[in-house]
Amino acid sequence: MKYEVVIGLETHTELATTSKLWCGCSTVFGAPPNTQVCPVCLGMPGVLPVLNKKALEYSLKASLALNCRINLFSTFDRKNYYYPDLPKNYQISQNHLNLGVGGYVEIRSNGGTKKININNVHLEEEAGKLVHPEDASADYSLVDFNRAGVPLLEIVTEPDMRSLEEVEQFMQTLRNILLYNEVSDCKMQEGSLRFEASISLRPVGQKKLGSRVEMKNLNSMKAVLKALEYEINRQTGVLDSGGKVDMETRLWDEVRERTERMRTKEEAHDYRYFPEPDLVPMVIEERWLSELRSMLPELPLTRRNRFVEVYSLSDYDARVLTEDKAVADYFERCVELHAAPKSLCNWITNDVLRELKERRLGIRDFKVRPEALVGLVVMVEKGTVSMPTAREVFADMASSGSDAVKIVEEKGLLQISDREELERLVLKVLDENPSAVSDYQKGKKTALGFLVGQVMRQSTGKANPKMVNEVLIQKLKTN
Repeated sequence: MKYEVVIGLETHTELATTSKLWCGCSTVFGAPPNTQVCPVCLGMPGVLPVLNKKALEYSLKASLALNCRINLFSTFDRKNYYYPDLPKNYQISQNHLNLGVGGYVEIRSNGGTKKININNVHLEEEAGKLVHPEDASADYSLVDFNRAGVPLLEIVTEPDMRSLEEVEQFMQTLRNILLYNEVSDCKMQEGSLRFEASISLRPVGQKKLGSRVEMKNLNSMKAVLKALEYEINRQTGVLDSGGKVDMETRLWDEVRERTERMRTKEEAHDYRYFPEPDLVPMVIEERWLSELRSMLPELPLTRRNRFVEVYSLSDYDARVLTEDKAVADYFERCVELHAAPKSLCNWITNDVLRELKERRLGIRDFKVRPEALVGLVVMVEKGTVSMPTAREVFADMASSGSDAVKIVEEKGLLQISDREELERLVLKVLDENPSAVSDYQKGKKTALGFLVGQVMRQSTGKANPKMVNEVLIQKLKTN
């Protein structure tokens, strides 16, 4: 390629508090418009904000998990701009003394790891939401202030990403870090996780950065990647034709799958930041920070590497298991109960995750608890039930929540391991399939698989496959 791609991201994530940043109004998503508001979050004259301590705690936990240096003395600033869903006509944010600075996130890149540096992490309040009528001729919009004042954490990276693959890795890794620390639910469909991207191109080998284009209106990770891909192609075309890329802000048009100019640098707002006069500075005690550090969980990439090393799992299996902290916890609880990590991994990555997807459940709501799954796996290992029967039993467990042993007994699904009974079934199959017997004796080994299948059919899938093979081979030799 002639050009090197340079990308940075700003991430906005709503914190998982039950009340807003400056008042006691609920943050529950989906309530009727303007039902979760009060004079404080509506910006009425004379009201004063009071900081939500839980929001500050979550912000500090996130900053620590992102390896940031914490500013023990931190302040809020007033960011002045007018927008219809910003009731005060200014936003309380941070600009001069942010909570966290100089952090990093490690991602997988080119078979190794790469650090994406974090410039800052700061806390601010959400704006409301504009609701536009579906009728294109309508000359009005409605405003829902339920979201106004919800605590919002902004995470700003350095321009360290050099490919769409690295951007995708970063977004997934950051999301998992926030979920692991339980500071946000990260539901993009509800707006609680949003990304804005900055991208520039420069000739390969050049140190100076190219003109930066900011990308807004990115409502999903897929939209981020599509918009960046479009911009790479657009900016490449401009540079190839001898033109100059304008420094500007562009919007992503999801329908037309293209970017459109929103404003140039000359049109950019001057937010006139100044210290927020209604809030005192925050002084963070080192003792509290130490307590929060001790609460941090093992992070996804570290856990993924440990799963590979300790449980001898493939990197792919470890990644699937650690994408969701609750799934990783479920797996480790299973391994505590029964030391068969590979077998348990296969059940979880194939059967458990499939059931969760079909039922649209989180694993915490799944009826098959670790103890029940382990019980079923042990029955397979002991030969009590065959694998096909076990999958049938598992589906029943997922629906009813019943124990595997109970289901097997009630439905008469115990595997047939009695040698005399298996010999009777084998002799019956051999008698009914002389051509297959003849084929086997002529050296056609595939005939054995056919005969095994016939025995399994005769036993309605309950015969022990290993013993069936042994008995068949013995009888074929003496036939």
